Amino acid sequence: MSVRPAAVAGMFYPDHADELSQFINNSVATAENATGKLIIGCPKAVIVPHAGYIYSGLTAAFAYAAVKSTAIRRVLLFGPAHRVPFYGMALPECDVFETPLGRIELDQESMTAALELPHVCLNDQAHAREHSLEVQLPFLQIVLNDIQLIPLCVGMVEPEAVAEVMSALWGGDDTLVVISSDLSHFHAYQEARAIDEKSIETVLAKTDDLSHDQACGATAINALQQIAREKHMSLKLLDYRNSGDTAGDKDRVVGYASIGCYEHRSAHE
Repeated sequence: MSVRPAAVAGMFYPDHADELSQFINNSVATAENATGKLIIGCPKAVIVPHAGYIYSGLTAAFAYAAVKSTAIRRVLLFGPAHRVPFYGMALPECDVFETPLGRIELDQESMTAALELPHVCLNDQAHAREHSLEVQLPFLQIVLNDIQLIPLCVGMVEPEAVAEVMSALWGGDDTLVVISSDLSHFHAYQEARAIDEKSIETVLAKTDDLSHDQACGATAINALQQIAREKHMSLKLLDYRNSGDTAGDKDRVVGYASIGCYEHRSAHE
């Protein structure tokens, strides 16, 4: 069995299982207490940040609190490539991903189907040290049980191509779509809030595409917006803050949002 080991444990998140579990459980509990999961409901898709947990972990927890202990058994995960430039969308060649909390099996059947689609390739190098996908895994391991994963690293590709893959692998109520993305990078605190507020409004309204200056995961976000328009889905902001609100200074901040995308009901019900 081929394993993709944890690459950023001890850097982006704790590398000891007990400490990692405690952080996630505490963050999810804080999010549940703040929002009321039963009021928000379970999203079909979430947009979630991917910085170090001390910066963006609490914001991520708001998305994962909304899917905790649901019937989800399959996760379609999109994250932007930060380490290796390539064209298209990359799947790994391994059988499982590993974190300090254990292993997650990959959905080989769905991955084989995805490889039949345009712009999808196998590229282990793209996955080897990519943090945008990995930092989501411990949250998924804590809030869901026995999931299978389809991890797609998104390189240089048009949103329409990503939307085609997303639609093909969309699945039913047992499938969650996770889009990993931070928002603006390295602006002063108030400027960042203004930029991010506009970006969030755009996503919630499904009116226009984001640029990569607004969100590093803009390609997959724009693909989700396309599908959300077609399916008449509603989107809701679950949490927003930036690194100046958490563990960083306010001179150069990175923005983080968790957004839920709802298929079967209004996000405000």
